[in-house]
Amino acid sequence: MNESLVWVGLPVHKSTKLYLTGMAKDGLVAMKPMQALSSDETRVRRRNKIIDCPLTAALAAFGGKWKMIIIYWLAESPKHFAAIQRAMPGISHKVLTQQLRQLMSDEIVQRQPNGATPAPVIYSLTDYGQLLVPLVENVRVWGSGHIQRFSD
Repeated sequence: MNESLVWVGLPVHKSTKLYLTGMAKDGLVAMKPMQALSSDETRVRRRNKIIDCPLTAALAAFGGKWKMIIIYWLAESPKHFAAIQRAMPGISHKVLTQQLRQLMSDEIVQRQPNGATPAPVIYSLTDYGQLLVPLVENVRVWGSGHIQRFSD
């Protein structure tokens, strides 16, 4: 996989129904109307602006407000969408869906349907995602110490 590409799936602009459908070395190749996209095409990747920066790649994959928390809860056990949302009461349905899609795109989370649609779906960490569990735990421990440091 090309390290200069990071996660996917957002519209080109929120006021338009166009999605990026291809990338060239220097950026945008084509756009299609949203309804013309197949399910595979919704996983369009965007460029990482700092191509050789491992920190940028890591933060794109699991940084942000929610991704480490999702990884934390899935490290405990595989969960249905509703169980993840219950564990994270501040996250909206839409944002949780977006975050899970991005984590799946980076092969950190996998989605396992249980039967025909509309069957429940179980989300779990991939083997690759399990590599992040010690890191997330270290961040959690550091955060706990940081809270204590400033609460006294």
